[in-house]
Amino acid sequence: MAAPSTATIVLGSQWGDEGKGKLVDILAQETDVCCRCAGGNNAGHTIVIKDASGQKVMYDFHLLPSGLINPNCVGIIGSGVVIHVPSFFAELDKLQEKGLDCTGRLFISDRAHVVFDFHQIVDGLKEVELGGKSIGTTKKGIGPAYSSKASRSGMRIHHLFNEEAFATKFRQLVEGRFKRYGHFEYDTEGEIERYKTLAARLKPYVTDTLLLVNDALASGKRVLVEGANALMLDLDFGTYPYVTSSSTAIGGVCTGLGIAPRRIGKVIGVVKAYTTRVGGGPFPTELLDDVGNHLQEVGAEFGTTTGRRRRCGWLDLVVLRHSMLINGYDVLNLTKLDVLDALPELKVGVSYEIDGKALDGFPADLEVLAKATVRYTTLPGWQTPITGCKSFEELPSNCQDYVRFIEKELGVPIEWIGTGPGRDAMLHKSS
Repeated sequence: MAAPSTATIVLGSQWGDEGKGKLVDILAQETDVCCRCAGGNNAGHTIVIKDASGQKVMYDFHLLPSGLINPNCVGIIGSGVVIHVPSFFAELDKLQEKGLDCTGRLFISDRAHVVFDFHQIVDGLKEVELGGKSIGTTKKGIGPAYSSKASRSGMRIHHLFNEEAFATKFRQLVEGRFKRYGHFEYDTEGEIERYKTLAARLKPYVTDTLLLVNDALASGKRVLVEGANALMLDLDFGTYPYVTSSSTAIGGVCTGLGIAPRRIGKVIGVVKAYTTRVGGGPFPTELLDDVGNHLQEVGAEFGTTTGRRRRCGWLDLVVLRHSMLINGYDVLNLTKLDVLDALPELKVGVSYEIDGKALDGFPADLEVLAKATVRYTTLPGWQTPITGCKSFEELPSNCQDYVRFIEKELGVPIEWIGTGPGRDAMLHKSS
C-alpha cells in the first residue's frame, strides 16, 4: 500500500487574478485529484491550450476545478464552496462542448451551500444600500449565500434531494429576504419546481467529498488544491470590508475540504509581476496614468467573470509580506512578467510610511492605510520581449535582476515564471 501523501496548495497572494489557473493546469498534468475549497462562481480562470490540430482553445473556469483539463484528473468541489446550480451546469456544458469530457470524474460535496437566484438579487440590493461605499461585488450572490450559511438559515446540497422539506425551507428563506429587503420580484413556486429538475440532474455528482479527498491522501494519490480569489480578499486578513465572504487563506483549505493541517504539503503563492484589483477598496500602488493604462491593455486586465476593467499598479511587497506571513509560501510563481517588457523603468513598493515613519505590517484600519505613502525602489526595465525564453538564463539581465530583487526582499524562491498567455509560456527556474 502506498504511503499517505500531502496536498499541494496553490493560492493567490494579492487581490486575485494572478493567473493561478495556468499553474494549476501545469501541475494538474501530474495530479490525480484537483480540488476547490472556497468561493463560488465569482472566481475565474482562463486557460489557453492547443488542441490536437494545433489550434488554440480557451477554457474559462469559474466554479469547476481547472485541473479537469487533464482527462485523468478527478475534480472535487468542497464543502466550503457555495454553488449556484444553474451556473454549474452552464459551465460544465460549455466545457463539454469544447470536447472536455468530465463524466464520472467531477464531484460536489453534499455539505456545500447553495446559491439561489434570490441571493443574486439581494447582492445587488445590498450594493445599492451601501451607496457610495459600494464593495464592488460580482453580483453572483456569493456574499448573501455565505450570510445565509453563517446565520444558519442556508440550504446545503443534500437539502435539494428531499422535495417536501426543501420546499418548506426554501419558502421560509425567501420570505425572510422579503421581510429584510421588501417584496422584490421573484417566483418562489417556480423556483421550487425548477429545482426538482436540477436536483435530479445534479445527484450523480454529489457525494461525501470529505471521505473522497481524505481517502485519496491516505492512499498516496497526488492531490492539488486550487485557491479562489486571494489573500487580500480574505474575510479576516484582507482589506475589510472590501473583501470576499470566505476564507481565501491557507486555513480555508482545511475548513473548506475537511483535511487536517498535517495533510498540507507544498504551499505555492502566485504573484503577478505587478498588482491589480477589481472593484472598490484601497490600492496603495495604483497607477492612474499612462503606465497604468499600459499594464491594463497589454496585460488584458479584464475580469474573466465580470469583464470589468482591473485597476493596475506597481508590485507591492508590503502586501506580499503580509500574504506570506499568513500563508507561509514555500515557493512563488511570478506571472505575467512579459507585460512589463516595454517599460523603461519599474518601481516596486517596498514599505509604507506615515510622517516619515515606516509602518509595521499591513494596517487593519483603512483610514490609517489611506494616510500612508508608499516608498519605492526603482529598477531598470529590459525593453525586449521575453515570451520565447525557455530558461531563466535566457531572460535579459535586467529581467533576471527584477526577479532576484523580489526573491531577496521576500526571502522566498521563485520557482515558476510566466512569460506569456499560453500553457507553454511558463519557465521553471531552479533554485
